[in-house]
This record gives sequence, C-alpha cells and structure tokens, in this order.
Amino acid sequence: MTTTTQALTRQMLEWIAVRPRDYSEIMETWRTSCPRLSIWEDACIDGLIDHEQGTGKVVLSASGREFLNRLNLR
Repeated sequence: MTTTTQALTRQMLEWIAVRPRDYSEIMETWRTSCPRLSIWEDACIDGLIDHEQGTGKVVLSASGREFLNRLNLR
C-alpha cells in the first residue's frame, strides 16, 4: 500500500468508525473515477469493513480496527 492510499484508507476508516454508514452514503462520499485510487474496493478486498447485523450498515471489521490501531501507534 502506498503512502497516498494508506492515508486515504485511514481517512475513510476513521470516517466510518464515527458511526455505522449506509452504503449509499459511502458511495456518495468515497466513489472515484480514478482506477488507481480504489480505496473502497481495496478496503473490501482487505477485509477492513463489515456489515452490521440487522441493519446492513457498513462498519469496521476487526481487521479495520486493527489497521487503525497500528497507524495510530506510529
């Protein structure tokens, strides 16, 4: 992961960590037309996000929380 993508991934995960988000809200905020900056897709592939039981809202997975914790320790 490059410094740029890591910073954007961190920003997105911190934003999701504030409260569970609707998928549509995430797509409105984080969609991109640049295939080199597929932050949402990469976070999904890396298992950093999950869906809240019952509501289907997007939340951080355990891996997503670990990712943020590792970055915050630096």
